[in-house]
Amino acid sequence: MKRILLGSLMFISIIMFYFTNVSAYAQEPDSSTEETFSEELLEEPYEEEAEQYERAKVLEVENTDGAGLDEGFYTEILSVRIAFLSGERKGEESDAIHYLTGNPGHDFSVTPGDRVLVNIQEIDGETEVHIIEYVRDTYIYIVGGIFIALLILLGGMKGIKTIITLALTLFLLLYVLIPGLLAGYSPILLTIGISIIITVVTILIVGGRNIKSYAAIIGVLGGVLIAGIIAYVSGSQMNLTGLSSQEAGMLMFIPQEVDFNFSGLLFAGIVMGALGAVMDVGMSIASAMEEIHLANPTISTKNLISAGMNVGKDIMGTMANTLILAYIASMIPLLLLFTAYQEPFISIINMDVIATEVIRALSGSIGLILSIPLTAISAGLLRDKIKPQKVSLSSKETSE
Repeated sequence: MKRILLGSLMFISIIMFYFTNVSAYAQEPDSSTEETFSEELLEEPYEEEAEQYERAKVLEVENTDGAGLDEGFYTEILSVRIAFLSGERKGEESDAIHYLTGNPGHDFSVTPGDRVLVNIQEIDGETEVHIIEYVRDTYIYIVGGIFIALLILLGGMKGIKTIITLALTLFLLLYVLIPGLLAGYSPILLTIGISIIITVVTILIVGGRNIKSYAAIIGVLGGVLIAGIIAYVSGSQMNLTGLSSQEAGMLMFIPQEVDFNFSGLLFAGIVMGALGAVMDVGMSIASAMEEIHLANPTISTKNLISAGMNVGKDIMGTMANTLILAYIASMIPLLLLFTAYQEPFISIINMDVIATEVIRALSGSIGLILSIPLTAISAGLLRDKIKPQKVSLSSKETSE
C-alpha cells in the first residue's frame, strides 16, 4: 500500500517538477534567492518610521479647518476627541484628525460611541493621531469563535482534527508560501509542495491511514495537477499577464524590489483556489465508497467503482456551480459596469481581467470533475488489491 501511495506521489511530483522547469529556468534567479527566507526578509532595503496602531473610542466630533481643505484635496476635516482603549495610553483622551475626500469608497464617517483604529505618529517632536479604520477584528474573532465551537460541538473529535488541519494550512500559507514568494522563490514549485503537504496531512489526519484516505489523496492531487496544467498552458497561450488586479500591479513597486513571476502567481492562486473544493469532492467520494463496502463486503470492484462514480456525478453538479459562482460573485461590480456601458461581448471576453477569471473558474472545475473518476478508480483498485482486514475502519473510527 505504501509503495502504491508513494509511487503515485512521486509520479505527480516528477511531472510537476518537469512541467515547472521551463518557468523556473526562464527567469534567472538573483543571488539573494540562495539565502534563507529569514535572512532575506530581515535585510530590508529601506527604513520607515515606526508607526503605532491602537484601538480607541470616539467621544466628540467637530468640523475644523486645515491644509488641503481650500485646495480641494479634502471635502471635510474633522477634529475627533477619542479615548484610547489599548496600549500604553489606555484610558487617556486625545485629539485625532479625520479626513474626508468625498470618495465613498475610501471615506467613512465617525460618530460618538464608534470604536476606531488610530495611527499614532511622532513628527518633529509632536504627536499626531489619525483615524484610519473602524475596529472590525473584534467581530471577526467572535464569528471565528462560533465557527470553532460548532466544529467541536457537532464534529467531536473530527471537528478537533479539522481545526488542527486548518491551523496547519494557515501556517503553511502565511509563514511558508508568502515569505517564500517575497524571497523570490518560484511560486509554482512552492505552491506544488504546499498543496501536496496540505492534501496529504489533512486527509490522513481527518480520515486516518486507510484505503479511503489513500484514494482521496490520489484523486485530489491528480485533480489539482490537471487544474494547474490547464491553467498554466492556457494562460501562456492566451498571454495572460497575471496583472489583472490592482493588488498584483502594486507588487511591482513594493520596497523589497522582488522580480515576481506574475504568471506563476496566477498559477498559485488558481491551484490554491481549487484545492479546497477538489479535496472536498475526493474525500466525499472515498468516504461514500468506504461505507458502501462496509455495508456490502462482497460487492465487486466494478460495482464499487460504479457506485463511486454515481456519487461523484451528484456531487459534480453542485460543486462545479460552487466554483463558478464563487468567482462570478467577486466580479459583480465589474459585470455591472460592463452592462451599464453596454460593452460588446467580444470586447469583454477578451479582456485580461475577464479571461483570467474565466480560466480560473474553468480550470478549477475541470480539475474537480476529473478528480471524481481518479478517486473512484483508485478506491476500487486499492480495495481489490489489498486485504480489507488490514485497512478497514475499526468500530471506534466508524462511530466517529
